[in-house]
Formats: sequence, structure tokens, C-alpha cells
Amino acid sequence: MSPASGTLKLHQALARYLVESGTDVMFGLIGDGNLFMVDSYTREFGGTYLSVAHEANSVLAAIGYARVSGRVGVATVTHGPAFTNTMTALVEGVRSRTPIVLIAGDTAREDRRNLQNIEQREVARSTGAGFVELRSERTWLEDVRAAFRQATIERRPVVLNVPIDFIWRDVAWGGPYPSAVVETEAVPSASALNEAVGALASARRPIVLAGRGASSAAARRQLVRLAERIGAPLATTIGGKDLFAGEPFDLGVFGTLSTDATVSAIIASDCIIAFGASLNHFTTAEESYLVGKTVIVCDRDPGRTQSSSPNLVVVTGDAALTAEAIVEWLDEGEIEPTGFRDRMQLSSAAATVASSRAAPSAPADIALPIRRVYDMLDERLPDDCVIVTDGGRFMPLAWQGLHVKHPRHLVTTVSFGAIGNGMGHALGAAMAEPDLPVVLVTGDGGFMLGGLTEFNSAVRHGLNLTVVILNDGGYGAEYVQFEARNMDPDLSLLGWADFAPVGIALGGSGRTVATLDELGAVLDGLSLSGLPTIVDIKLDPRSIPNAMH
Repeated sequence: MSPASGTLKLHQALARYLVESGTDVMFGLIGDGNLFMVDSYTREFGGTYLSVAHEANSVLAAIGYARVSGRVGVATVTHGPAFTNTMTALVEGVRSRTPIVLIAGDTAREDRRNLQNIEQREVARSTGAGFVELRSERTWLEDVRAAFRQATIERRPVVLNVPIDFIWRDVAWGGPYPSAVVETEAVPSASALNEAVGALASARRPIVLAGRGASSAAARRQLVRLAERIGAPLATTIGGKDLFAGEPFDLGVFGTLSTDATVSAIIASDCIIAFGASLNHFTTAEESYLVGKTVIVCDRDPGRTQSSSPNLVVVTGDAALTAEAIVEWLDEGEIEPTGFRDRMQLSSAAATVASSRAAPSAPADIALPIRRVYDMLDERLPDDCVIVTDGGRFMPLAWQGLHVKHPRHLVTTVSFGAIGNGMGHALGAAMAEPDLPVVLVTGDGGFMLGGLTEFNSAVRHGLNLTVVILNDGGYGAEYVQFEARNMDPDLSLLGWADFAPVGIALGGSGRTVATLDELGAVLDGLSLSGLPTIVDIKLDPRSIPNAMH
């Protein structure tokens, strides 16, 4: 930059804006449309750039980073096929309501014969992502800030489209520029609080439910206080898993993964007050857990609520502020606690949740039963590790059997129902928490689809990543469909090569596990701060439960 002229090239201005507004890491794959911006971001302005092998994983890594850090993730790709390669990842970000900005190069406006020309706006629109066009060198700052503002407010990916013919144009620089959006606390209205408190006053058997949108320390504190005030047990969605671990009336996960004791408590309840939870059909068991109950939804964006309960009360507001205000109103109204959790002896239900974390005994010399695998992983992995789960038949058992210190440290990757998204998320999670070990739990099919592509990326960038592959030799979900109809499942069995030597060949390390003794030895000797590691656990596809219990 020339201090006298106050100008930068557009690619420099964009890179400098990212660094100075707080984007400390960017994920991507370079090409004609973005290579000069990435070069400026790293070489001129000191930004950290994690390069991937496939464009989809740049977006998935940005999603993983945002999910763990709570900040807007940033990714970049070039135009045409590079951009279309991100479509599945963009849908995942939209469905998981994760704020990221994807800076996409685009072909020059006058170059309609370019082989890579495509209407990128239409591609983005088909995924549900937002789209902001960088219109000119005069509007660059307005357009960039609009993309970050939209991603933050709407909680979804936004594509910032940058035509290649703009990147060497001079633009005015008057920075430094602060972040485009400062989120304020959403205070619930008096009328909404009045309706919610009235519903709680009529309840006799309430449950306090927390989702990922209520996982902050402040929200936890106020929700525990509210539960004590109204005499309610506590529960979470998968997105809020383990938020209330250690509380005496913690029911664990509310939904299709609930323990029998938790299901009994849900059925007995007459009111669910949910904070930061979308109440999707997994949480509500296709609405069956809400029948006949009053449902109070407290959320900054209650429009995302998926419940169609006829007894719905909606409160727009921050989880912590809303819970705090409800307690104050209950106190002013001198409304007595329900005593529900004491009458139902729900401490025994919480004990059941806690005991489900203890490992049952099993012979050490038998083939690996998957539940025992999860027990051993939960016992021996560090308490503070970040766990990322890919998609596959193993997934519900992973969510039941593995525990984390904070809900943000459990990263699920199946909002679009796809396998192979786990490794991309894990790269971003590792950059968000560089001092913590990250463990990716994936199936063999998911690893071959998306994990193998990026294992060397983890090696190149020195990430603290362990990849646990639950290897049943094929596609398990398809296997069970063949088996259920008494058909030959061989079409779903693919006979992969051993993955441990692949990990070594790609610059990391690898271990193969075929018995519980071997698994115990590997976990005891596992270094979670050295080279990225593959742990290839051999499973029998016939031995994996098809149901969630």
C-alpha cells in the first residue's frame, strides 16, 4: 500500500479487511479467482491459511471452525467447478444454521466463453445459502461487510462472489475497519414473558430443555437456576449434549436417543420449556413426546422452531436473559415450585444417565462389540478432547456413548444426511481449538469419501487429530436394508485395504485394531499431541445394532 495515495489493489484490500476485522484463519483451495487474495492474506498481512485438497472441505472446515469457536468461519475457492464442488457442504451449513462466508472467485463478466463460466448465484441459491455480489471497486467495502452481516444475522453460509476482472483494480483504503456486526443481547418482551410465566404457573410437571443455542456458560447457569426454581429436571438436545453433566437432575438427551428413565420422565411431563432448540423430529420423536403438553420455545430466532404443537408459546430472546427474567417474574408472582423432579424421584433417572457412561465388563478376547468400543473410547480419551462424528450406522451409538466437557466440543455433521463430511469439520475444529486433541469418529465409507482426501492436509498443517475408523468393510446402512429383506448384502461390502498403512504413507501414523485387548493397548499408548493418527477398528457388519437402543 502507498500511504500517500491511500489505495490498494482489490485483492489486497479484501485480504487486509479479513485480517483487521478478526478473521484469524481462512480455509481454502486456490485457483485463478482467489490466489492473489490468499497470497496477500498470508504473506502481506499475516493471516493463517489452511489449504485443503478438495473445495468441499474448505467450506466444511469453516463450518467446523464456526461450530467450535462460535465465530464466523471463512473459506475461499475459485470459480466454476471449484464452486460447484462446495454445494453439499453449503447445504450442510444451511441446515446446521452455521454462519460462514465463502469468498468465491468468479469469471470475468465479459468472458462468457470461459469454460468455467456458470451462474454462481443460481448455484448458491439452490443450496439455500445467501449470495452477495461484489459489484465494483467503489462498493467493495459495502459488499464485503454485507456478506458478513448477513451470515451473522441469518446464521447461514453466505457466498461473497468476486469477479476476477476486479481483483487488480485500485480501491480506496481508509481502514482499519471494525467487524461488520456487533451482536446485541436479545431481551424478551413483557407480553411474551407474561404468557410464558402464565403457562409455567399452570404446569405441574415441567422439564427444562437446552439446545445448542443455549450452551453458553451464562445460559447454563440461568437454566439450572430456573430448573431449581420451578422444580424441573434438566435435559438437552444432541446439540446441547452434556451441558448439565454433574447436575443432580440431569436427564441427559431428550429425544430418540433418550434412556428409558428419561423417556418415562418425558411422558410424565406436562410442559417443556425449550431454550435454543429447534425441536426437530428427532428431539420430539415425530412430535409424539409433545402430545398434550404446553411447549414454551425461547430462542433468539424462534422462527427456526420445527414443532407444530397446538399448545405453543413463543418467546424471542437470549437464553440466559430470558431464563433470568422468567425467574424474576415467578418470584414477583410468588409462584410455588412444582416439586416435579422430587416427586418423580428423577434423581434416579439422572443416576441412570450417569451409569450409562460407565463401561460394563466384557471379555477381552472376543471380537469387538461396538458398544464396548465406545465405552473404552469414552473411558480413555482425554476429558477435554473435541469429538467430531461423521455420518453412518455407528453415529447414534457415538452420540449416546461419548461425552464432552462442553456442547461445542461435540460436532455433528449430518444436517444434510451425508457421509464423508467429518474430516472437513475436524480440520476446522482443530484450528478453533489448537491446544485440544480432536478425535474424528468416522465409518470406513465416510473416511474413503471425504477423510482420505484430507488426512494429508492434517499432516501438512500439523493438526492434533486422531481419526477413529469404525470399519465394517462397506456401507452399513445399505447392508441392513439388504439384510432386512433377506437379500444378499454383498453389494454393500467393499473390501477396503487396511487404513493404518495409508495413514503412515500419507505422513501420519496408523494402528489396526481387531480385539479389545489391542484397542486398550492402542488407546493407552496413543499420543494425542503428535502426528495425525488413524486407528482402524475392525468390526463385523452383522454385529452393529440397527436401532438406537
